Amino acid sequence: MNLASFPRVRLTQAPTPLEFLGNLTRLLDGPNIYIKRDDNTGLALGGNKTRKLEFLIGDALAQGATHILTQGATQSNHVRQTIAAANKYGFKTTVLLEERVSGAPADYYANGNVLLDQILGAVIETRPAGLDMHGELIAAGERLRAAGETPYLIPGGGSNPIGALGYVVSAQEIVAHANEHGLHIDHVVHATGSTGTQAGLLVGLQGSNSHIPVLGISVRAAKEKQEHNVRQLAARTWDLLGIRGSFPEDSVVVNSDYVGEGYGVPTDGMIEAVHLLARHEGILLDPVYTGKGFAGLVDLVRNRHFRKGQNIVFLHTGGATGLFAYRSLLAPRAAL
Repeated sequence: MNLASFPRVRLTQAPTPLEFLGNLTRLLDGPNIYIKRDDNTGLALGGNKTRKLEFLIGDALAQGATHILTQGATQSNHVRQTIAAANKYGFKTTVLLEERVSGAPADYYANGNVLLDQILGAVIETRPAGLDMHGELIAAGERLRAAGETPYLIPGGGSNPIGALGYVVSAQEIVAHANEHGLHIDHVVHATGSTGTQAGLLVGLQGSNSHIPVLGISVRAAKEKQEHNVRQLAARTWDLLGIRGSFPEDSVVVNSDYVGEGYGVPTDGMIEAVHLLARHEGILLDPVYTGKGFAGLVDLVRNRHFRKGQNIVFLHTGGATGLFAYRSLLAPRAAL
């Protein structure tokens, strides 16, 4: 895998730490739980999209773009990090925010990532739920092009083959840490949404012959749809890198049991997971992605899906700024 052949900028404070969660491991009395701290990537309060943006912004610069255009849900972590990365390299930025979560409290529309988007200074446009957001992105790009700009379109989550290269890099970090510290990793678990993180991890782990299994805990789509989407993107990323053979499609595994009523809609498991990790390890999850992903991991541990003595790595993809958008649900919770 020759990642050096792709245009890239440096945004990530890497390698990010891989920490042992000793208190939680003892509390749950199951496998050894580790956490890969990609919430600490460093750009505008961090998160997993920073890794993807290294390659996406690099590609935008190589193409002579003047204006970055992307989209996401109202509380998108991806949008926040994209604006920050664009600012570093002198791009103008327009973002489309989809009002995907209905009936949310006022904080959802004015606090958290929305406040940071405003501080970072992008042009923000809103869209109602249910539109074809990729189509909206293309239409906005055509409008900018007609106005004399050279737009570079980044899909939601930065999830295309170029963006997924960022998680090929993260997979290499995980393998390097395991080799350096003599750590046998039995499973990597993470929250999966726009698919770029899971696709990149799988390509990096399978393409390096480490064959560490990855379990994606879906935060939006049903199992069959999410697995299909991950396979499609992973295969395209595999081909982009020119890896021999075909991407092993049977390596794609998604669990959709923890989505609840939908994307961004809180669940009791998410609320418990946020408090559990904060109060036993001092680490903050987010309410949309890692909260549900970690809730899935905790439930699977409690139900003995993983054996005691196994080593499980949870990938923390960031987004704690979103907690402020769910203040009314999270603040009154009684101590655990």
